[in-house]
Amino acid sequence: MEIGDEREKDAREKAIDDWLPITSSRNAKWWYSAFHNVTAMVGAGVLSLPTPWLEGPGVVILVLSWIITLYTLWQMVEMHEMVPGNRFDRYHELGQYAFGEKHGLWIVVPQQVIVEVGVDIAYMITGGKSLQKFHNTVCPDCKPIRTTCFIMIFASVHFVLSHLPNFNSISIVSFAAAVMSLTYSTIAWTTSVHKGVQRDVHYSYKATTTSGRVFAFLSSLGDVAFAYAGHNVVLEIQATIPSTPDKPSKAPMWKGVIFAYIVVALCYFPIAVIGYWIFGNSIADSILITLEKPRWLIATANMFVVIHVIGSYQIYAMPMFDMLESLLVKKLKFAPSFKLRLITRTLYVAFTMFIGMLIPFFGSLLGFLGGLVFAPTTYFLPCIMWLAVYKPRRFSLSWFANWICIILGLALMILAPIDALRQIILSAKTYKLFS
Repeated sequence: MEIGDEREKDAREKAIDDWLPITSSRNAKWWYSAFHNVTAMVGAGVLSLPTPWLEGPGVVILVLSWIITLYTLWQMVEMHEMVPGNRFDRYHELGQYAFGEKHGLWIVVPQQVIVEVGVDIAYMITGGKSLQKFHNTVCPDCKPIRTTCFIMIFASVHFVLSHLPNFNSISIVSFAAAVMSLTYSTIAWTTSVHKGVQRDVHYSYKATTTSGRVFAFLSSLGDVAFAYAGHNVVLEIQATIPSTPDKPSKAPMWKGVIFAYIVVALCYFPIAVIGYWIFGNSIADSILITLEKPRWLIATANMFVVIHVIGSYQIYAMPMFDMLESLLVKKLKFAPSFKLRLITRTLYVAFTMFIGMLIPFFGSLLGFLGGLVFAPTTYFLPCIMWLAVYKPRRFSLSWFANWICIILGLALMILAPIDALRQIILSAKTYKLFS
């Protein structure tokens, strides 16, 4: 009787896993990993990357972040299957193995939820503002339309796409988004080169006081942190790749990650260097806002941004759908169904749309979220888990590398949100709701 009950329980759990978005399909190829990671990483942040060059040692920050995040991403890929016969398909499952069932859940889940919901809200704002920029560029004499209207237009796409069941089902969307990211980044820096160095360009700090310079530098740290946010979905992406003892998933996953990081470098570094060189301290929060001509090209680039952040939104939303549906089905005992999925995902999209309409402080929001929540999950939480699980010998190369990442990540988490929060408060004083 007990054996029969156990089999029934196992069959029920398997049926649920086959329904949940992260574990329902495991037939992805290495190139799925490549464009999912590009789509997850390159996005709203790339457009603001010239800004850190105004406020400090930009080249050091960008290169160091690229190296550190590639290292911590490698750690997560390695830890996905470090227990033979078991796969940590979700970030919190790895956290639970490293820190214990209860502590791991409470350490990882709140941070991951803030990251993924925060990114989706930021992309709602980015998508809406890029649509608005497209409209204003192609029709400069038209009657102005509020930003909130464009955010609602952008959200309408997700009310449809969000009902695709799993990661593999959004592969075409993700591929298109990855291609668009490289395309609009190239348009941004090549158009800047074509414009040439501006006649009145200045490379001095925007702020005139010491405190102003310090605050601006801290905000730029958050922009860089936001630019490397893909770690929050990497295990979920790897979960879609098939794995056997002879051919573990880490080989194709790492191949895709390397390809993705090359694309990331091709997107980030030209924009950061050339944007600062051409425009100096007159650069706006988004380099596409600074660029005004040729109008047709800037309009096209903004539409490419829209297509890209549509894919990025879906990449970050999928783990959230998995969390919500797991809670409803496993904890609250709802029956898996299309109706349940329809209601859950529709409410999630509506929530991110509503919050995006309330607080479209794009630049400051990137800095605040980047420092507060991306730094832990990207820069040092993988290192802490690595130390807890593998226990490398004290003062070994691995031990030093992980502690350096932890210290730098903690500094980033503490310092980066300070000015961003200040800027949000200042913006809120003059902003009208649903403007």
